[in-house]
Amino acid sequence: MSPERATRQALLHWLSDGRRVVAATLVEVIGSAPLDPGATMLVDADGAIEGSVTGGCVEGALVEEARRVLAGRPAAVTTYGISDDVAGEVGLTCGGTVRIFVREIAGDAGPSLAAGLTAVGEGRPVAIATLLDGPAAAGTLALVDGEPVGGLGATELLDRSVVRDAAGLLAQGVTTVRRYGADGATMGDELRVHIHSFAPPPRMVLFGAIDFSAALARLAREVGYHVTICDARPAFLESSRFAAAHEVVCDWPDRYLSGVELDGRDAVLVFTHDAKFDQPALLAALASGAGYIGALGSRRTQADRRARLREAGVTNDDADRIAAPCGLDIGAATPAETAISVLAEVIAHRAGRQGGRLTDADGSIRRPPEPAVQ
Repeated sequence: MSPERATRQALLHWLSDGRRVVAATLVEVIGSAPLDPGATMLVDADGAIEGSVTGGCVEGALVEEARRVLAGRPAAVTTYGISDDVAGEVGLTCGGTVRIFVREIAGDAGPSLAAGLTAVGEGRPVAIATLLDGPAAAGTLALVDGEPVGGLGATELLDRSVVRDAAGLLAQGVTTVRRYGADGATMGDELRVHIHSFAPPPRMVLFGAIDFSAALARLAREVGYHVTICDARPAFLESSRFAAAHEVVCDWPDRYLSGVELDGRDAVLVFTHDAKFDQPALLAALASGAGYIGALGSRRTQADRRARLREAGVTNDDADRIAAPCGLDIGAATPAETAISVLAEVIAHRAGRQGGRLTDADGSIRRPPEPAVQ
C-alpha cells in the first residue's frame, strides 16, 4: 500500500472512530522539497501520527503545531524555509520553502472530506478544495464525479468559482493553490484555496506473461500504476506470480487495446518475444494515446522488429516512439533488475528527464511543481 493511500485510510478510520484529528497538508513549495503539494501528515489527540509532508524535515515542529490547534489555535498556513530560524532548528536543509496548512478536521469539513476520500479509494476522479484564509479557513469542498459535495463556507460565488477551476485542474491532474477575491471572484488574491486533484492512477499494460512482467508489475503497482498483464495464451496466465497485477487478461493485444483508453501518463510494455504478438501489440499501442511504449529484446531483435513495422506502414517517426530495447543502462541482468531499469525509464520519460546520474547533473533534483495560477 502506498504511503498516500495509508494516510487517506487512516484519516477515514480515525474520523469514523470519533477521534479529534489535525491534518497538516503541504499546499505550496517554492524551490526544492522532498514531497509534492498534497502530502499530508495526521496527528490525533492522543499523539498518534500518520503520514509525512517533508520526509522528516519539519514533522517534529508540526506535531507541536498540531497540539496548539487541538488546544484552540485557529487553522493557519505555516511557512518553513532554509533561512528561517525555526526551519534550521527542525532540519529543513533541502534549500526550498514549504507552506503547510494545519487545521483540525471538524464540523462541515469532515463529511465532505470523507466523501471525497472514499471516492478516491474507489478509483473515481476527485478534487478536494480547502479554503486557507479568512474566518471560514479550513472549509472543504469535494468535487466527486463532477458534482460538488459540501462547501467552503465563505461565499456562494467562491464555491462556484472553485468548482469550475477544480474541474479544469482535475482534468490535468494538477494540484495547486488558486487565489480569489474576497467575494469569491476569480480576479483578486485575498483568499487562497488549495485544490488537490486525485486523478485516476496512470495505467501500465504489460503484454506477455513472463517473469519480467511479474517483476515489473510489483514495482509499478508500488509507485501508483494500475497494472494489467495481458497474454493470449491461457496457460501462461495461470501462475500466482502475476498476483501483483490489478488484472490479468487473456486476449490478443490489439483486440484488448482497442477497448482501452490510454493517455500521456500511461505506458504499454511488450514483453512477448514473439512476432505474432509483438507486432499487433506495438501497432495497437502506437494507435493509442499511451505516452510511453517500450519493448524488451536485443538490438538485433529490435532491428528486425522495426523492419517489420516499417513493412506494415509505420513511419520512422512513429517507430522512434518505441523505446526498444527499453530501460536505462544500469547493467540489469535478472528480471528484478530489468524491472528497475524499465520502470526508471518510464518514470524519467513521464517527468521529461533523461535518467542520468544525479551526481553528474546540475540544477534542482526535483522539478518544481506547477506554479499557482493567479
